[in-house]
Amino acid sequence: MHFDLSTEQAMLQKMIREFSDEVVAPGAVERDRTKEFPLEIFNELSQMGIMGLPFSEEYGGSGADTISFAIVTEELSRVCASTGITYSAHISLGGAPLNLFGTEAQKQKYLVPICTGESFGAFGLTEPNAGSDAGGTETTATLTNREYVINGTKVFITNASYAKHLALTAITDRVGDQKEISSIIVPTDAPGFTIKSNYEKMGLHASNTTELILQDVHVPEENLLGVRGNGFKQFLTTLDGGRIGIAAMAVGIAQGALNKALQYSKERKQFGKALADFQVTQFKLADMEVKIQLARTFVYKAAWLKDQGRPFSKEAAIAKYYASEMAMEVCDEAIQIHGGYGYMKEYEVERFMRDAKLLEIGEGTSEVQKMVIARHIL
Repeated sequence: MHFDLSTEQAMLQKMIREFSDEVVAPGAVERDRTKEFPLEIFNELSQMGIMGLPFSEEYGGSGADTISFAIVTEELSRVCASTGITYSAHISLGGAPLNLFGTEAQKQKYLVPICTGESFGAFGLTEPNAGSDAGGTETTATLTNREYVINGTKVFITNASYAKHLALTAITDRVGDQKEISSIIVPTDAPGFTIKSNYEKMGLHASNTTELILQDVHVPEENLLGVRGNGFKQFLTTLDGGRIGIAAMAVGIAQGALNKALQYSKERKQFGKALADFQVTQFKLADMEVKIQLARTFVYKAAWLKDQGRPFSKEAAIAKYYASEMAMEVCDEAIQIHGGYGYMKEYEVERFMRDAKLLEIGEGTSEVQKMVIARHIL
């Protein structure tokens, strides 16, 4: 078994780590306060060839692997989780369905702008009454005169305000109580398509979280993504890959929190010596390091299986479940090490904790991950 990063992966990690420290980190606190979307950061990532990282070069990507995607997501999230989730969703939810299920014409028209950074990637799945039960989709797409007419509402959709198009799920037919769910590519400037971004969130303030309202939105029949009726299978496959991104985010947030706790514990003096000199602090830091190392290793395992073309659904669920729970535990300990200062915004660890909480919820709650894992082992 070989645990070293490849030369290319190590170079990418060094580059994106330096970029995160020098470009992303300085404005993270202010973006959290103002909720300003980090558009300029993504313009620079586009120039670096990162926005299409795992996709083929023929579509403007870099042809890198899933481990590389995890590395970038982790490093961005280590200093700014809002930037991390924007990137993760752009790749795993926006670009991946087009890459996996799109026709050649669809890839040229819709995947290329995502890879080049002309458009952000987004995916319309969750609805007011369809969260963990994504099969509860109520949005409809009626085929009339070779056009789909779409009506419905999507909620908690990442990046849609900055996406020129997105794939979304809709009911294309019913047989009794059975729904035929399909995926359809919809331009966001189509008449009848409204995007709202009015959410007041606990964390991830600089990420773009939106509500989509579709009222008699017309798209041509050729905008059907993949096979009609396969929408449910497609989004399950999409979420498998997305969970690797969420897990990588969790590792990044936890690493960022540990880094802050390490720095503070060396500088803060109590009872005549540094906090880091007390065994109770050392044990906390050791536990945090153990959890992060275990989570990172399993994220890489899930990513490696995906790159090998092998089944990875169970491993992605394990990585996402463990890493997201771990991140909350590590952030909690980081705040505890900071004491009263940990509760204050200027020391940043409270931001890490607020941002980490979504990872136990988005792209399948921790409870859903346990259901997925149980299905596999049973």
